[in-house]
Amino acid sequence: MAIGLIIIGDEILSGRRVDQHFPKVLQMLTARGLQLTWAEILPDDPVRITDTLKRTFASDDIVFCCGGIGATPDDHTRQAAADALGLPLVLHEQGKLNIQQRIVQMAQEAGQTADLNSAENLHRLKMAEFAEGAALVPNPYNNIAGFALRKHYFVPGFPVMAWPMIEWVLDNHYADLFNREPRLEQSVLVYETAESALTPLMVALEKQYPRVKVFSLPSVGDANTRRHIELGVKGEPVQTATAFIQLCDELRKLNVEFSNI
Repeated sequence: MAIGLIIIGDEILSGRRVDQHFPKVLQMLTARGLQLTWAEILPDDPVRITDTLKRTFASDDIVFCCGGIGATPDDHTRQAAADALGLPLVLHEQGKLNIQQRIVQMAQEAGQTADLNSAENLHRLKMAEFAEGAALVPNPYNNIAGFALRKHYFVPGFPVMAWPMIEWVLDNHYADLFNREPRLEQSVLVYETAESALTPLMVALEKQYPRVKVFSLPSVGDANTRRHIELGVKGEPVQTATAFIQLCDELRKLNVEFSNI
């Protein structure tokens, strides 16, 4: 089962904000024995968001989408999700009630009486307009829900809201996938060797061990580190352990210098 992450926001692509979702989602998935398969960062462009969602809805992937579900002019995700599926936007009744409860709560905390029919508060209800048939994703921070459609889960861009919402989805909908496929990763640092000289070994290992991936991460080094390549194997534990032993043996035969990590 592939898992994808979409991060939406001009502020990420312009550098005004540094994305925090990618490392956190990676951490949440790893803690549950799951893997992130792909990730994309999109601008606040309704056409691009719609086209991306058309493609991902056509897959069987589990997709988390962060950002763009508010009620300001640059929030396009709710409409884009509906357009991608050819569905109308409708006001979700429970989502509406959640927003109204939040409005009343905020007014009480300020010692005021909420006017649910004011223009400002009616506009806030747009945050409960989702594609027809959407389910709610609860938001423990302020009770203004995200939404779910066909294995796609749409949450706010604010980490304090998004992260517990994503965890809720994982724990309540996909616990059966947790730690289903044990994995092992082992690697060494290979010094002063061209990557091309190691490629035949990498190809041979993947051919011999079909449940193992070989990876190579070159580094030019710096004032404190020599030029090196992190060379390793990852995948099914038994095959990976055997492949790693063979990897080290072959490196010795090539007479290259390496060290364990």
